[in-house]
Amino acid sequence: MQQRGFKSFFSSLLACFLSITIFVFSPSPALAVNNPELLPDKVTPVVDLANFLPDIQEESLIQEIENFEFDTGWRIRVLTQYDRSPGRAVINFWGLDDKSILLVADSRGGNILSFSIGDDVYELLPRTFWIELQARFGNMYYVRENGENTSIMNALDTVKGCLVKGGCGVVPGLPREQWILTLITSIVGGLVFGFAGTPRKSDQVFAWQWVLIISPLWGILFIAFGIGPVVTRTSEWLPLFRNVMGFALGVLVAYLSPLLNQPPASNPNT
Repeated sequence: MQQRGFKSFFSSLLACFLSITIFVFSPSPALAVNNPELLPDKVTPVVDLANFLPDIQEESLIQEIENFEFDTGWRIRVLTQYDRSPGRAVINFWGLDDKSILLVADSRGGNILSFSIGDDVYELLPRTFWIELQARFGNMYYVRENGENTSIMNALDTVKGCLVKGGCGVVPGLPREQWILTLITSIVGGLVFGFAGTPRKSDQVFAWQWVLIISPLWGILFIAFGIGPVVTRTSEWLPLFRNVMGFALGVLVAYLSPLLNQPPASNPNT
């Protein structure tokens, strides 16, 4: 009976987690409604229904988007909304096609950013890029500290920069929060490495066989989660150096702790 209760609890927990993940990280906006009356008479690349953008910043953004489209051929459009949404009306209003990128900013959800992406764009910026972009610049903590307009502008600047250089697999830049996470995984990987290498025989200095056996675990923690996100997002050497030192520190702590805790050898002559 207790086991069945645990299974039910974990099933409910998993369902809630998946629901929240889909809600927060869905890269496409909901365009099921159709309210063309909310759109202006004059076609403009920015429709700020929620008034997230100051007038001067909106005018500058419109000019930047038009210049970018003229230079590259990629069409970027921005829609902000709060109470009501024009929905599918924006497709005909802007003539969205395979080379179009629609950013929708809506503060009613947990993440204000969502994207509708043309098929040609996915060849340069994969779906994982958009999920990470949304999570980095659209989360409630980032918006609370920087404002909706900064969230929109930084997301657009990242997209334009990646399109200009021919695409990105991940979002460039390494936020402090993400680097701290990579540092933690590097240290944990070092702890696993050090514990695995602790000698288990009196004549053994380092247990290499155990290090090799457990290499998938510490390798994933240190290389995949500790080094990979750093080298793919920034060319700075300092975060990488700190993660390597964190790994080395974890190795030393885990390796030396059992040796330091051993009781001193008794003297047979006493």
